Amino acid sequence: MPSSKLLPRLTICAVSAALLMAAHSPSFGLEDQGALPAPPVGVLVMKAHNVPVVNELPGRIAATRVSEVRARVSGILQERVFEQGAVVKAGDVLYRIDPQLFRVRVASAEATLERAKAVQANARQQLERQRALRDRNVGTGVELDTAAVNVALADADVAAAQAGLDEAKINLNYTDVRAPISGIIGGALVTEGALVTAEGSSSLALIQQVDPVYADFTQSAQALLDLKRAVAEGKLASSSPGQASVKLVLDNGSTYAQPGKLLFANASVDSNTGQVTLRAEFPNPGGDLLPGMYVRVRIEQAVRQNAFTVPQRAITRDETGNALVYVLDAENKAQPRPLKLGQSLGAEWVVEDGLKEGESVVVDGVQKVEPGKAVAPQPWQPASNLNEAAHTQPPAQAKE
Repeated sequence: MPSSKLLPRLTICAVSAALLMAAHSPSFGLEDQGALPAPPVGVLVMKAHNVPVVNELPGRIAATRVSEVRARVSGILQERVFEQGAVVKAGDVLYRIDPQLFRVRVASAEATLERAKAVQANARQQLERQRALRDRNVGTGVELDTAAVNVALADADVAAAQAGLDEAKINLNYTDVRAPISGIIGGALVTEGALVTAEGSSSLALIQQVDPVYADFTQSAQALLDLKRAVAEGKLASSSPGQASVKLVLDNGSTYAQPGKLLFANASVDSNTGQVTLRAEFPNPGGDLLPGMYVRVRIEQAVRQNAFTVPQRAITRDETGNALVYVLDAENKAQPRPLKLGQSLGAEWVVEDGLKEGESVVVDGVQKVEPGKAVAPQPWQPASNLNEAAHTQPPAQAKE
């Protein structure tokens, strides 16, 4: 029997022999790694399509109509009728001025008119009498002419008295201060008991029409010039003002539900900022957009024809920060391809240079790709499409 000292040595020799045999075995080592299957990746086949040229520009909301409520007659303010901050309609009574003095003036004008009519009736009778006397060769021509002149003067007095009465009635109606336009009225700028004058420069309240509203935004003159030059060179297709898509991005980053329409762009450039002001109109039935609110206007100003877009998740960066994607060759080997990117559209980038029609770009599984190594391509679908497909599939029935 071998001594106890020889047992550890025999064990070490046996283990070493086993490792040596395993190392020479064809199923051990690097050969196993070469047998690994190609990693599956989601690829997108490039197809040229029209891409809108969208710019997001700063702007502010403005009321479409603004009106200052003013007194049209002078007097003591007797009553405020409206509720501050409420919606008023054109013609609604907002204030009442003390009407007593104006009622007296109407009564005086009515009496003046009646007196003028009485004088007119008497003058016409005298004219008829002089004509009858002249026909009988009793009256003189001078008396007939005088009677005719008196009738004309009486007619003028009646017309003047009628105008005075109309003016008095208008001023009486003006004691009810009415809303000139429909909209939201602000706070009351005067209180009951105050003396208001028709010649004063101060207003009683302010009304703003906020449905629809304007969005005034600015863009550099150079950017507009570049767009026009690109359209003239055929690189872009122009969008007419009535067809340009305009959307609002609110301060919290959300998009306003109602689309707008572009109205105009100023024909002049601000000499201080070099900016051109544009205006769009948006419906505001819920009153969510308030004058003075800061917004960003997303406007489609042109269309880039036969352009390519890639999902942002397909883009990687090299050591210098340049964008690149992996494109599959004929053997499904992934090759890095540098790109020149344009603007971003949601979750996609516009590719200005670097891709061709029909090329397959790796979108999902980019982290599995090694340059020059083969991959197992599968058609890529956006997550939204996958969710819709999952919802449309019937639920699996439980096994009994």
